[in-house]
Amino acid sequence: MVETYKKWYSPHLSADFELLTFGESGYPIVLFPTSMGRYYEPKDFKLLESVEQFVDAGKVKIYCVDSIDKLSWYNKNISPADRIRNHIWYDQLILKELAPIARQETGKGKIITAGCSFGGYHAANFAFRHPWLVSHLFSMSGIFDIRGQLDGFYNDDAYFNNPIDFLPHDQNRELWNMKIVLGTTDRDPCRPDNEKLSTTLTGKGIDHWLDIRENADHDWPIWREMFPAYISQL
Repeated sequence: MVETYKKWYSPHLSADFELLTFGESGYPIVLFPTSMGRYYEPKDFKLLESVEQFVDAGKVKIYCVDSIDKLSWYNKNISPADRIRNHIWYDQLILKELAPIARQETGKGKIITAGCSFGGYHAANFAFRHPWLVSHLFSMSGIFDIRGQLDGFYNDDAYFNNPIDFLPHDQNRELWNMKIVLGTTDRDPCRPDNEKLSTTLTGKGIDHWLDIRENADHDWPIWREMFPAYISQL
């Protein structure tokens, strides 16, 4: 695979931002790492290796982005309101800095979001917040209720970054055009979140695939099976 390291100063984060890209053409996939993970995590855990054939064939170009979870959702040294505010700056970085680059480099009008575990939250939250920009969502063992990171605090910013809350009331027509996959397993602690979100989508008449894998844990081996299976559907 053609691998490229990118780094730039982000005005939204007021800090440098790093990522790895894999491939040269195809559908642009923004791949989020797991909780507090770095941009090189999917490579280190061989998630990229599992989809190498699709990258080399020019079907997808994958953007492995860094996270700022240590400064946002997992930062217990600041108030919950500030945690959310930091996340919103991250969301704006993906929206206004990375997405335009991915669209320009691939010539595609929309992006795909994907992620495992807490990366599944990021993928889903971004997709549901900006459905006009996202053609496909591939969540693998994601969570969709962020309230556990807020120590009981809740405000409008929390609401609009908590898919399990804002999605039932969202009537953006682009939601019905998105291809959505919610991957989970029979032993996945995040399975209830996936089933609850699936029920919400079904209630809204939004087509999706709730993929529950048997005899599997919340871990990289099953995600290395899910990711190529989902990309093969493109």
